[in-house]
Amino acid sequence: MNYNDLFVGRKAMGIIMKCPYCSSVESKVTDSRPTEDNMKIRRRRECIKCGGRFTTYECIEHAPLIVVKKDKTRQPFDRNKMLNGLLRACEKRNVSINALEKIVDDIEYYYANKLRKEISSKELGEKALEYLKNLDDVAYVRFASVYREFADIDSFMQELKNFKKEG
Repeated sequence: MNYNDLFVGRKAMGIIMKCPYCSSVESKVTDSRPTEDNMKIRRRRECIKCGGRFTTYECIEHAPLIVVKKDKTRQPFDRNKMLNGLLRACEKRNVSINALEKIVDDIEYYYANKLRKEISSKELGEKALEYLKNLDDVAYVRFASVYREFADIDSFMQELKNFKKEG
């Protein structure tokens, strides 16, 4: 079986990659290389129709990690949801998006290596706080204030005191 057979097969299944500029499904790979962490393959593509260039990433698909929420409902881990939470915590801080993406990658990798299928949202939040603590103090406090849902100013102040003791 050659590449074109695979492409047609994927196309028949509805799995197609469209150009972000013109929506054409015909593109060619101009460059492939591993990412810095060797966890993904970065591919530069060029659309055959419009000539637009775009980047795709290929990674190993792991069994989905399920997050058990406080109300005991379960939902698949959503890396974008975690990244958005970290972005909000780091708003107007000197923290790069690459650093935040690496945190999410590291957390995903950490739990994939533990071979766990389910994790509580509490444990997930605590793991994110571990990374933020070493990255930015203000982002840590912001994330903790939302994640830990402080009931009053006293519980917030206690968290700050604990943070200063540990730091």
